[in-house]
Amino acid sequence: MKVGTVTGSVWATRKASCLQGQTFLVVRTEYDEVVAADCVGAGAGDCVLVVLGATARYYCDNAPVDAAVVAIVDTKKE
Repeated sequence: MKVGTVTGSVWATRKASCLQGQTFLVVRTEYDEVVAADCVGAGAGDCVLVVLGATARYYCDNAPVDAAVVAIVDTKKE
């Protein structure tokens, strides 16, 4: 799991049928940027929790994704 900030979105005019209706967000984490499927309705500037790998596929109904936004973080303690 990673905590990051949504910095934008990705638009695709053509995608696999299992990804129709899926929104993709660009999330900046501490060390990199990832494109993640949005499962919670996050928007630009939101602090979010991103899961990777098989866990991401679980949250996206087994769609072929490698990263998924699964929570919007209200408070982050340092």
